[in-house]
Amino acid sequence: MNHRLLTVIALLLAGLWGAALGYTNLHAGSGLLDRMEASLADIRSAIVGAKTPPPVVSIVAIDDRTARAHGYPLDRATLARLANAITALKPKALAIDILLVDPGPEAGDAALTSALRQGPSVIAAAATFAQSSQRVTDAAEDPFAAIPEANQLLLPLPRFAEAAAVGIVNVATDQTGTPRFIPLISRAADRLDPAFPLRAASVALGVDPTIERDAIMLGKLRIPTDIGQRLPVTFYGRHGSIATFSAADALDGKLSADAVAGRIVVIGSTVTGGGDVFPTPFDPVMPGVEVMSTAITHLVTGDGMVRDRRMRLIDAATAIGLPIVLVSLVAWRRSAAGYVIIVLTLIVWAMLNLSAFANGYWLSAALPIAAALPPALVYGAAELWLDRGRARHYAEQSARLQRIEAPGLGEWLARDPNFLAAPVRQNAAVIFIDLSGFTGLSENVGPVAVSEMLSGFFELVDEEARAHGGAITSFMGDGAMILFGLPEPADDDAARAAACAVSLCERTRAWLQAHAGFAQKKIGFKVGAHCGPIVASRLGTGDRQQITAAGDTINVGSRLMEVAARHGVELALSAEIVRAAGPDSVLTQSGRMEGPLETALRGRASRIDAWLWRSRTL
Repeated sequence: MNHRLLTVIALLLAGLWGAALGYTNLHAGSGLLDRMEASLADIRSAIVGAKTPPPVVSIVAIDDRTARAHGYPLDRATLARLANAITALKPKALAIDILLVDPGPEAGDAALTSALRQGPSVIAAAATFAQSSQRVTDAAEDPFAAIPEANQLLLPLPRFAEAAAVGIVNVATDQTGTPRFIPLISRAADRLDPAFPLRAASVALGVDPTIERDAIMLGKLRIPTDIGQRLPVTFYGRHGSIATFSAADALDGKLSADAVAGRIVVIGSTVTGGGDVFPTPFDPVMPGVEVMSTAITHLVTGDGMVRDRRMRLIDAATAIGLPIVLVSLVAWRRSAAGYVIIVLTLIVWAMLNLSAFANGYWLSAALPIAAALPPALVYGAAELWLDRGRARHYAEQSARLQRIEAPGLGEWLARDPNFLAAPVRQNAAVIFIDLSGFTGLSENVGPVAVSEMLSGFFELVDEEARAHGGAITSFMGDGAMILFGLPEPADDDAARAAACAVSLCERTRAWLQAHAGFAQKKIGFKVGAHCGPIVASRLGTGDRQQITAAGDTINVGSRLMEVAARHGVELALSAEIVRAAGPDSVLTQSGRMEGPLETALRGRASRIDAWLWRSRTL
């Protein structure tokens, strides 16, 4: 497949893949992506590290010390005394993270009802669902459409609900049980209820929450929310990060007013074995009351993570853009430098993502990774597979090239694929050899015999060209052209060409004599040799190219074969190549030289001086 077409297809598929994942994440999310994102959020939280929460919430914990002194669970009368002790210290609001769904002794229930009426207070309720995951819809005109509907609500006793505001204490956890979101609104068949943290924040601030599509308004404070009016929860550190005090101290009158006054106070259980605990990135056991308190702090101060539709739109755009960028980089340069650029691109994206997370903007890390890595890896693998195919093809081409070209030229082409991509003018020596009378023979002996004869002749020519460092640029029927001076001209090109021409004469004569039928058919040969300037280039397009040479030097070399035939000799050479070969060349050592003869050449106006070579054995 064409590399450019493959790249275009890969870019298109990468963009579509990212768009599909982005659309899923924007509307409902994906279980696998959510699991990946949860793990990556934990990693980013650990990198960012713990921080000090704003001093707006205090926890009064029913801890092990309280349980030893007053029993567990606290009876209603003791809980009422605890509430009264805290209310006396002037908190901004009191929130009790304990389900009060069953009646107790009348005296205790009455005391707790009275205590709840002493100041702004919130008590807990819970929602249950028929399934662990719920289907929701996403309608732009309905801010409640994405809120799942509860199967049942566990509400406090009516007497308590009349004395205090009610909030739902449900949390949305991932597969590991880590709280990730607080559903700020719970929906049942006939009612809507705010979450426990939202109710506590609104009571403390003295404002009623206003619900928008992607946010909850608490007066002028806008709290961005995620799908289903969920508040992202990010923890400040290990348990105890939010100021925590023992309920035993409050019951004993030892609780400092500074720990309570002007704060939202949350009463909840931290007793060992109480069961209301969750794992977090900082702590494997985080009390549920601190989870609620963390969410309350986010709502009151607005310091929670921003994970809303805008963030998910940015995620979707990144899911489309990042894979396109990576595939483009893979296509642009598959080298060490290219891979470094790809790695740097991923590092820059990761640093930007981490920086956004550290500054309170929760951009997905899992979505871009899931969108970018598969297309880049698949495209890279496809390119490697195609490269292997191209490498095999080039190896086969190179092997064929080495069979028909001089070894030096084949190695040069392997090192420099652009060799002679543009025509080059340089000096070279050229030999032409041609069998005479072979055409008539081929008409009589048939194609199979002709092929066998020509194969033997071409093998002979190839061996001599290789032996003398020449490059066969073409086989033409029953003849061949050999160049000396490619890939680069050398001082001994003419001498090697002259030696090759003499060897060709000797070996071709012996080859013809070895075939009795050739003598009867008067099969002979002629050789011409010349040197001078040529224009070397590559002809053809795509995979079908060949190296060739043109110019007057080539024409003269070809016409010298006619001079040889006209004078009844095997080899005719120009005075230029004889002079360039030198007085000690093989020409004078292995044969007799006649000339120079002023000779006219067909198709050429000016004459040249030619030499005729005859073997000493003839």
